[in-house]
Amino acid sequence: MDAKDILGLQKNSFPSAQDKKPRAPKEPQRKPDGVSREVYALTGGVGMAPLMPTIEASHLKRRPAVEKAKVAWQWLPFTTSARTDSLQLSHWVRVVNGVLPTGDYDFAKYNTKVDVLKYTDEEYEKYLTEPTWSREETDQLFELCERFDLRFIVIADRFPTDRSVEDLKSRYYSVTRALLIARARSFDEVAGNPLVKETFNAAHETERKRALSALYAQTKQQERKDAEVLAEAKRIMESRAASKNLEEAGATPSFHNTAFPADGVSPLSNSHPASTGAHTAAAANTSIPDSLRLLKVYLRTHALDQMVQAITGPAGIRMIKRVDQTLQDLGVNLKPKVPTKAVCAEHLELRNEILTLLNIQKQLQNKEAEVIANRESSFTEAPSTPKRSNRDIDRPFVPDMGGFGGERAVKRDHKRKSGGRFDAPPSPSQGKRPRKMKASD
Repeated sequence: MDAKDILGLQKNSFPSAQDKKPRAPKEPQRKPDGVSREVYALTGGVGMAPLMPTIEASHLKRRPAVEKAKVAWQWLPFTTSARTDSLQLSHWVRVVNGVLPTGDYDFAKYNTKVDVLKYTDEEYEKYLTEPTWSREETDQLFELCERFDLRFIVIADRFPTDRSVEDLKSRYYSVTRALLIARARSFDEVAGNPLVKETFNAAHETERKRALSALYAQTKQQERKDAEVLAEAKRIMESRAASKNLEEAGATPSFHNTAFPADGVSPLSNSHPASTGAHTAAAANTSIPDSLRLLKVYLRTHALDQMVQAITGPAGIRMIKRVDQTLQDLGVNLKPKVPTKAVCAEHLELRNEILTLLNIQKQLQNKEAEVIANRESSFTEAPSTPKRSNRDIDRPFVPDMGGFGGERAVKRDHKRKSGGRFDAPPSPSQGKRPRKMKASD
């Protein structure tokens, strides 16, 4: 008896593992080519993007089916807001899908009108009366101005009396200006209006037209003559401006520096008197060069470069490099960062002083070399030197060359001179000239 018998359960109430239906074996899936093993393991091969396009290429070339708009041209009537008589005309209209266009005529926007002021009888009597113009002429003028949109050539042609275009313009603008000022609460309210700011000058307009007519009536010969006159006038003005600039530049103080010889020879020595005078005469002037005085506008750095070149040019390239090296040693920029007039003047003065110092140092070196040469030549024997004794004459001078094989050389000389093995002492050479004493002896 077991637990099932006690509980009254059937022995085969639960299916055993052996009674389970066998599952259908899964077909082995092969990993597609081009997919890594890790990616295939993560996705399980489900939901992967296809390796090849699934849309045919022919489908891509097809255009989407869009309903084409049906366009037709129809002869339709229209009215325009540019006309006040309600005139009805007809024209061809582009109709799309049977929908008629609505709105005003397209070209009505170009019908612009000028806002011409109107005046009352009281305003005319108070502000607009003028002896040369009557009320009827003024009314006709403003009516024509409104009708023809201030086209004064047409207005002058239609005006009943004989008035010039300048007279019509002057009367219209003067009346309009007076009305604007009278109707404004204050003058500042209309001060920005062009008719108030600029008054019409009839005399100037007449002179302008006369000059323009004369210009159009000129011949080729007159045009050439006028061009020559203008060129001569321009040359005279430029020469006057150049002379004025020269006078102003001459009034300002300029820094001068006496140039030293480029070869470094002392000016006190008489070896090169001509070259010394020439270098002294070529003094470096740090004022503005003549080529820049003719220009009204130029860069100060450009002028500084030319002035520096004028100062250090005669000294040579080596001296220029030494001056630049000295400035770098002093921690000074070769070109000022803020080239104002005062800074440029101080920079040029510093270069002059450095150039003077280098030339003085060079002269000092030359003088020291001359002193050393004179000191060495003073030890040479003079004609009044006393003769030496026979003791010094009998013994020939043999240089001390022991450290360099001198003794062997002396012995070989004695063997060559002597006939036997034992050499006699050398006889004193009475005819030899005594050796001069050196400063080292």
